[in-house]
Amino acid sequence: MKAANPMLEKLQAILPEIRANARKAEELRMVPQENIDMLHGIQLNRAFLPKAYGGFEISLPEFTDCIAALAGACCSTAWAYSLLCTHNHQMAMFSKQAQDEFWGDNPDAVASSSIAPFGKYEETEGGIIFTGDMKWSSGVDHADWIIVGLNRLVNDEKVYSFAVIPKSEFTIIDDWFSVAMQGSGTKTARIEGVFVPEHRIQAAKDMMEGRHVGRPLYPDSKIFHTPYRPYFACGFAAMSLGVAERMIEVYKDLTKNRVRAYTGAKVEGSVPPMLRIAESYQQVSAARAYLEKTWQEHKEYGERHEYPDRYTLAHWRTNQAYAIKMCVEAVNRLWSVMGASNWYEDREGQRLWRESNMTAAHAYTDYDVCAQIIGRELLGLEPDPTLL
Repeated sequence: MKAANPMLEKLQAILPEIRANARKAEELRMVPQENIDMLHGIQLNRAFLPKAYGGFEISLPEFTDCIAALAGACCSTAWAYSLLCTHNHQMAMFSKQAQDEFWGDNPDAVASSSIAPFGKYEETEGGIIFTGDMKWSSGVDHADWIIVGLNRLVNDEKVYSFAVIPKSEFTIIDDWFSVAMQGSGTKTARIEGVFVPEHRIQAAKDMMEGRHVGRPLYPDSKIFHTPYRPYFACGFAAMSLGVAERMIEVYKDLTKNRVRAYTGAKVEGSVPPMLRIAESYQQVSAARAYLEKTWQEHKEYGERHEYPDRYTLAHWRTNQAYAIKMCVEAVNRLWSVMGASNWYEDREGQRLWRESNMTAAHAYTDYDVCAQIIGRELLGLEPDPTLL
């Protein structure tokens, strides 16, 4: 039996309204403000906020159950909001000074991100001067800060790092015109010659291996003594799962009432729909079981303050991508026979199909990359640095 999840119970009460706004999100090309207000209203944004600032520090399995449910209502909202939430986990690894600047006056402050090292920087006294058009920043319209990636030269070695910049120091380029996840508002943030002090810069490797400056701040926490990346990436698989589970429900409802246009024959009793929904159901159920086991392992490592070895990290990373692969296959199996009427823009099925395939398009969820990562690990080969 699953443990109680009070946050999920609160979320379920507002999901009908968020589902009703799904079309509006696509038209706006960003998450509607009312969705943000409802989610802030139940304080989902405080899931990974340190308790010291009024947060809950809930477990990863509790959070991912919420994101899967949210994705079933509106995946665009889930995509943006999940990242706004998980960046709190990342911020808790920064210095106390940075955290006070971030949450001191507003514990509901959240950050979007653009972590590919697109930008340029110059070293200066006390920090860096950062410039760049930082793409793929989901939810940036609703963010108070942005976390950007850069390759910083330290002792003649490139060190992948993150810098944190307030909203007042970047502008948003309205360039998110996509065919899927349209409502995520994944726009570009333009940053021009902004000073970032040293206390708002962290090396990614330190965040992965427990050397971050924020680690001593929360000695009793069950979630902050963990690598940042699994928390950052957990939402992608949770969203793919939620969309696939919703697609099964939509297909069931459609098939029960569907009649062949030219013959008037009822579809429900035919064998092919039974076979398709059976296989997709089994596939999605397997994906959920696989993900829940992985997320439970994340939780247990965090509770023990134990950092995973290289194999475990590769296992966790590639599990998520493989589960997404299963979910997308399950959705596509159903979508391919749902009929021409479901291509209308107002039909939920076509939106779920688009969103499902988009969950597999992120650099972190590319299974061609992930298969190489885990394959090399299983064969005892050294990691390939060209694979993210």
